[in-house]
Amino acid sequence: MDAVEEDWEALVGTALLGTERRRGGSPEALLDAAAVQALRRRAGLRPAGAGALPEPAAPDPRPEPPEPARRRLAELLAGRTGPGGSGRRGTAPDLTELLPQWLAAAARHGYRAPAAQLPALLDAARARTDLRPQALALAGSRGHWLARLNPEWRFALRARAGGADRPHPEDAEGVDRLWQEGLFAERVALLGAVRAYDAAAATRLLATTWATERAEDRLMFLDSLRAGLSDRDEPFLEQALGDRSRNVRALAAELLSALPGSALAARMAERALACVGPEGVEPPAACDAGMQRDGVVKRPPAGRGERAWWLGQLVEAAPLGCWRDRFGGLGPAEIVARPVADGWAEELHAAWCRAAVRQRDPEWSKALLGPASAPPAAGPGTASLAERAKLLETLEEGERAAWVAEFVRSHGLSEAFQLLGVCAVPWAEPLGRAVVDALDAARRAGSYPWSFSGVMGLAERCLDPAEAGRLEPHAAAPEEPAEASPGAAAYWAEAFQRLVATLRLRQSMLAELAPA
Repeated sequence: MDAVEEDWEALVGTALLGTERRRGGSPEALLDAAAVQALRRRAGLRPAGAGALPEPAAPDPRPEPPEPARRRLAELLAGRTGPGGSGRRGTAPDLTELLPQWLAAAARHGYRAPAAQLPALLDAARARTDLRPQALALAGSRGHWLARLNPEWRFALRARAGGADRPHPEDAEGVDRLWQEGLFAERVALLGAVRAYDAAAATRLLATTWATERAEDRLMFLDSLRAGLSDRDEPFLEQALGDRSRNVRALAAELLSALPGSALAARMAERALACVGPEGVEPPAACDAGMQRDGVVKRPPAGRGERAWWLGQLVEAAPLGCWRDRFGGLGPAEIVARPVADGWAEELHAAWCRAAVRQRDPEWSKALLGPASAPPAAGPGTASLAERAKLLETLEEGERAAWVAEFVRSHGLSEAFQLLGVCAVPWAEPLGRAVVDALDAARRAGSYPWSFSGVMGLAERCLDPAEAGRLEPHAAAPEEPAEASPGAAAYWAEAFQRLVATLRLRQSMLAELAPA
């Protein structure tokens, strides 16, 4: 040890024991001496040898976006627009809300992330998990290479199973090796990729290790079979009905009930038809072992009667096609419109709603939704907006938008937020017009503007940018009506100005990404 290190060790010992017990002196003198020795130690360091350069990143053949789009991405990644201290957002667009749309549009054009923006893009994905799939896809092999050099970006390494390192589904040896040796996240991603390429091959792959998997892993793997679910999966799912995990058994039963031609669906139809018919409703008297094996949960939640609970599960799992013959050839709308005696209507209709969602049946969904102009509480199927939103998702995009537009025209926006959230973006012209007209009607009525902030935020992200010109007149600050909430007129004008600015920015974003 040289003299400098000896002096430093002596100072450390004095600091540990205290200045009164060694050398005397004051704490100030000790700190001064430590400062001098620290400078001597740094000055005496010898430069270390240079480490080996990392291997270059794998090539990414995709082009970078045009220069204006690269500048826009830098602006969005640096954007911090948000609520001010007063709780009001001002008229500037919220750049953080537009970043997902930029990433999605760039992916549609087949671009890769600009090299200079990769660090900021990875930082954004680290902070926002909702951005990760799009951000990492855009970052590609270069982003994965860069993530290896910064521990804060290791989330990108965990997601590498979704990238170029995953074997092609036709590479049987590579698929088997990763399936046997990979991390759980890699195996889930691999199973999803094989499922998308060859649905039957994914089921065969899962069967090779099914008996040795942990219960929680079996549940996740089984859930991946939702994509591409078909009658070819029935033998495997029937076997899973006997699984030792209750959650796995329940999921297997749910998936089988989504296959109208499955043996489980036939068993459930037989049970449900024995309980429900034109003559009325008679719920099951008991939940036997066969029902439980087919996924019927015996113990009801708190506040639910046993027989009603069992009835709902049977009807939910029965194929909807079985009801036409049971009701003498009537269609879904006519069946749903029939009166139900003894107070069973709500239970029965709720179960049909769940069945329509599970079986993705648009005809039954439309029957249970009823006319959009009808009062929400008087709907034939359900008054729940959450359940209505699920039913709407089974409809074709145009029908969905038309139904929600009519709902907004008839009932305004106070109950439309969840319904608007399931409509395709950008909103179809009739839906966009209905939303804008409803917002303007609320403004002219002097309503509390902050009550509509959620819908206004959706409009900024979902309205067709071409609507900006039509909205300009709404952005002018009108006179404050005498009956309006104080400050409401200025707030509404500010909100419409922000909406117009956001739509114009989205329009510019899309134009900048278009190839030259």
